[in-house]
Amino acid sequence: MNFGGFVPLSTVDWPGRAVCTVFFRGCPVRCHYCHNASIQTGEDLRDVEAVADLIRSSRLVVSGVIFSGGEATLQKQPLLELARASKEMGLAVGVQTNGVFPGTLRALIDEGLVDRIALDIKARWEHYHNLLKVKPEVVDKVKESLELCKEAFLNGTLPEFEVVTTIFPGKEDDVQYIAREAEGVDFVLQQGVEGSISPLTFEQLKQIADKIGRGVKIRTREDGEVAYENNRIIIADSIVLTDIMQARRNL
Repeated sequence: MNFGGFVPLSTVDWPGRAVCTVFFRGCPVRCHYCHNASIQTGEDLRDVEAVADLIRSSRLVVSGVIFSGGEATLQKQPLLELARASKEMGLAVGVQTNGVFPGTLRALIDEGLVDRIALDIKARWEHYHNLLKVKPEVVDKVKESLELCKEAFLNGTLPEFEVVTTIFPGKEDDVQYIAREAEGVDFVLQQGVEGSISPLTFEQLKQIADKIGRGVKIRTREDGEVAYENNRIIIADSIVLTDIMQARRNL
């Protein structure tokens, strides 16, 4: 695989679960706010088994693995092999994706290799071209990924699915359009952070949520993840290190 990096322990990539995170190098889109821009391009080829060994080295302190990027689904076969290896280790598997490769997501779902998918929808469909300079057929691929993930989630084939939208000042109006596409599934309003631009505050994100009239999860650097609906906080998600404590007892 074209390797982008490895984090042996994370308590933020999968709320409520301690995981390790594998980054895949390479991505077909260029988000101006990407925090992993250094692995959008370049090459660092690693044997898949060597990367599986990295995951294996974290097994005592995690209960899952997240595959991220770059764009993990760009590398279909390495991702499938690592998902299979992770399942054999008894780990839950999560994927963070921009949805450009629905065929990879379908293969993961059909083989029962994925427990959680976080799909990043970046704007209303008609804004994708100006924002990311992608062709219309790319937007069609993201739409396909959304529909197949929603179907799998609603029929119980995919245990966890969420649509994530990163919001910057001036882009608030897109949220109501994306919320319609995310009907019936978890919808995350994520605070966009870029350079010297002042990010939206938690209170401003709450106001956006109030306008769309549905429950959401709000993620900010200051407050972590909070479930919110009808002008009230439902659950403040504190990091629970149950997996780590259990692993220590097993040592």
